[in-house]
Amino acid sequence: MGLFDKMFGHGATEAEKEQGAQQRFNDLRQKYQSVLNMADQQQIQFQNLHVQENKLFIRGTAPSEDAKNKFWDQIKLVNPSQDDITAEISVDEKRAAAAAAGGGQGQGETYTVKAGDNLSRISKQFYGDPNEYMRIFYANRDKLHDPDKIQAGQQLSIPRAE
Repeated sequence: MGLFDKMFGHGATEAEKEQGAQQRFNDLRQKYQSVLNMADQQQIQFQNLHVQENKLFIRGTAPSEDAKNKFWDQIKLVNPSQDDITAEISVDEKRAAAAAAGGGQGQGETYTVKAGDNLSRISKQFYGDPNEYMRIFYANRDKLHDPDKIQAGQQLSIPRAE
């Protein structure tokens, strides 16, 4: 599985229950794959990625205004009318300042992966919602390249609940 192969974030559970939502998500994800790739390259952290009101819904934070602008430029290249996508991208000023200062995000605690764990299960344990697993993934991009590939014994940083 790839980085954006499934819906996640607040609202994903409801979206998955709608008839045809998974197919619509797959179609839109394929259409906007270059946008998703751009977001990953620009280190835009998604909190939500799912189908909402028959559109691809994305909510995330960019590390800078430049990264946010590149993301929007890519959306406009794919679909200038933007009639099948809703994106709410903000600039994380704390993250931008930390990156400029050479620091990282504030972490909550460290978790050692156990046999049988997955990021959804760990997310449920720490946040009460399995669909918040991408928060953990993004905090551990230096160790993880795919949210579905974690290994027992790995030490993961768990961001504080917001």
